[in-house]
Amino acid sequence: MKDSLVSEYRKIVTTRTWWVLLIVMVGYMAFMGAAMAFAFSFDGAEVTGASGEAVPMDTTTAATTVYTLPSTFGYALPLLVGLLSVTSEFRHRTLTPTLLAQPDRNRFVVSKLVASIPMGVLYGVLGTLATVGAGALAFVVNDTATGLDDGAVWGVIARTALALTVWCVVGVGLGFAMPNQVVAIVVVLAFTQFVEPIARLVLGLNDALAPAGKFLPGAAGEAISGGSFYSATGAGDLLGPAAGAAVLVGYAVVLALLGRFTTLKRDIT
Repeated sequence: MKDSLVSEYRKIVTTRTWWVLLIVMVGYMAFMGAAMAFAFSFDGAEVTGASGEAVPMDTTTAATTVYTLPSTFGYALPLLVGLLSVTSEFRHRTLTPTLLAQPDRNRFVVSKLVASIPMGVLYGVLGTLATVGAGALAFVVNDTATGLDDGAVWGVIARTALALTVWCVVGVGLGFAMPNQVVAIVVVLAFTQFVEPIARLVLGLNDALAPAGKFLPGAAGEAISGGSFYSATGAGDLLGPAAGAAVLVGYAVVLALLGRFTTLKRDIT
């Protein structure tokens, strides 16, 4: 098992993809953190909620909303890293020699999932720190409290990094369930940037359907953090952090099992 884990980890870190996407994520989240912090730094700052009403932002809410931006807008990148670690095997036809060296397909799936965790941690920590650093600097420039003297805020920051870690594992599961790399990338971008945000907005407008929005993947990731831009604007409530983690890990496991008994059940040539 150890040799399989080392092999799968090396496959990830010996390509350019992971560090290119990491640079993109750090830059993007630093920009988003600074921009949002500037916007929330003005006296009486407020945002428009899902119902169209103005939602005031107090200092703590503004800080946590900024520091949880990675779990709201940046999770597609660790998701893609995990996804590509699997779909690249099919695209570049390296799966056959991999399975010849490691014929136990269950062990192969588990190794892929576990090997993605260190990369998820890296994305989670650096992406979150970039957001916090740029956001806190923007708050300071505008003479606004950063919230970094509050232990609860640091808890939110730590859980945001954890959420991104889990997203990388979800990407691996999705890669097994959807091995066509081009199709999978299109689905990820479409779902994360358009489908789920619209679905959450629509569900949030209906009291009977609103609870269902808590169990969507993005909402579960935000629940791990303990807050988000969407929840701060009144676009639906979130599960608790533990429940959110359970739901998101559940997505990863279900997708991996689906891939194991569909994609990997067939003969590989």
